[in-house]
Amino acid sequence: MSNQSSYKSNMKYEGAININQPREKVTELFLDANHLKEYQDGFIKKELIKGNAGENGSISKMYYEYGNRDMILTETVINNNLPDSFEAQYHHKHMDNTMKCTFTEVAPNNTQYKYEFEYTRINWLLPKLMAILFPGMYRKQGEKWMRQFKEFVEKQ
Repeated sequence: MSNQSSYKSNMKYEGAININQPREKVTELFLDANHLKEYQDGFIKKELIKGNAGENGSISKMYYEYGNRDMILTETVINNNLPDSFEAQYHHKHMDNTMKCTFTEVAPNNTQYKYEFEYTRINWLLPKLMAILFPGMYRKQGEKWMRQFKEFVEKQ
């Protein structure tokens, strides 16, 4: 038995944002890891470990830096059905989450980007306490990245 307990969570949040660009452009920029630094704070690089980038079953390491702390996530693409949808799982030594995104053409130059994030495991004291006491903190970070993605795409 592990001496470090896990917070089994069903902490899920979803939302949508409209982006004033055609769906094909939105999804092309979404899938291109070279642009992640433009809208994800602290992003350093994405390194393909297995498979072909963006394809179902592919695995990549994603490196982030927050102040003097580094964070490494392992991304596994579950279902890439772009330009319609994208689903991936993210693993960190202290937590796991999934992301599901759908892209719907609202008008020729307007795309609705719906997202759903679900944290399924948190096993480190501080994030666990934050999830229990301030679950909105995780939602706010995701929403911030979505707004930053919208601003980035609309400048293209």
